[in-house]
Amino acid sequence: MAATEREDLSSPVTPTVEAPVLKEQVVDEIMARLRTGASIRGLAAAYGVDRKTIRAWRERGGYQPRRPRARRSILAPHAAWLTARAPEVDYNAAVLYRELCQRGYTGSAQQVLRFVRPLREAVRPQRAATVRYETAPGQQAQVDFGQRHVWVGEQYVAAHLFVFTLGYSRRLYVTAFAHQRLEAVLDGHEQAFQHFGGIPEQIVLDNARPVVLHHGRDAIVWHPAYADFAAYYGFRPWAHWPYRPQTKGKVESSIKYVKHNALAGKRFGSWTHLNAWLAEWTATVADCRVHGTTHEVPQARFAREQLRPLGARPPYARERVRQRIVPADALVAIGGSRYSVPVRYVGATVTIRELLGCYEILHQGTVIARHARRGRHQVAVEPEHFAGLLRPPGLTPPPTPPRYDPDYPASADVAVRDLAIYAAIAEGEPT
Repeated sequence: MAATEREDLSSPVTPTVEAPVLKEQVVDEIMARLRTGASIRGLAAAYGVDRKTIRAWRERGGYQPRRPRARRSILAPHAAWLTARAPEVDYNAAVLYRELCQRGYTGSAQQVLRFVRPLREAVRPQRAATVRYETAPGQQAQVDFGQRHVWVGEQYVAAHLFVFTLGYSRRLYVTAFAHQRLEAVLDGHEQAFQHFGGIPEQIVLDNARPVVLHHGRDAIVWHPAYADFAAYYGFRPWAHWPYRPQTKGKVESSIKYVKHNALAGKRFGSWTHLNAWLAEWTATVADCRVHGTTHEVPQARFAREQLRPLGARPPYARERVRQRIVPADALVAIGGSRYSVPVRYVGATVTIRELLGCYEILHQGTVIARHARRGRHQVAVEPEHFAGLLRPPGLTPPPTPPRYDPDYPASADVAVRDLAIYAAIAEGEPT
């Protein structure tokens, strides 16, 4: 091609700072000039591009973006396990991160969150935000039960989670019961008081039947035992309006946290194991996290709580008195089960006093037996109650000695006489 037919490349169009030219546009411009007959050498000099690069663009027919390199994520070795485990823990990234660290994972919690988020969003609808009402230190606690089925041994049972949340610090106390009856409510309160070492001014509850008998527009009718319990410890109970659970949103959030963090994917050998884990999880996880609303650690914020000291008062005694006659087997029937008393009280009338979690059996005002409450159709026996009742086989006890022999005074000395005296008596001679 003649030089006169070639495009003058001595003054190529160069990108300016004000209007930067993208690489794709530069390639398109070079390809256009190649089609008009411009030389590769001249284009390379004019645009500062290697001649081999221009030839490669010509062979491809234009600009093609570079394919990104496939980078192996640090989560890649755990991806299959994460995908399978996530539904078991309700897609809780904090639980998955904790368990991944036990498997040798060295990445960040944020990477786990990014991995789990699309899995969670695929199965869970968006939740609406709620407005929280903040309370002063020591002013309020919120109490409620949550229910979650857990594996205890080989049984999949319903655990009723009593959750007590302090309104200011957000510290919580949780324990599991097999039911939600009144004794569980009172026992849970007392455990929480002991755990925190104090009592708030007000406790907010729901309208559960064991606590609230009637919630009217003008007044709340409390269960007499709970009203007496509140008076004993000196707090003001308050029940939220029916069908308004957001009134106690702090404890509602705590219940969800316990279910999805403490119990997700867990299995327990016994109820004791379950409650021991809840205590450990509360101390090592819940109390030490940065709370999403307060942006403080609950344990640190608790230092500013102003709970009323618990003092040296004994536990609340809820008494329900009944009377029984002790049968021949010394097993007293109470609540569908039988409880032992010492055998010497067979036939006697005894009083049963029902306390929180136990029974006391009294005779004439004296406690003769104390048993932890059992389920129905069980027998609770203290071996010492039957001491001396049974004797080893083959042994016959000696007969009981006479007690009323007039010639056997316990302290008298036996007189020793000469035998001649007895002979004289026999012959009629005076002695």
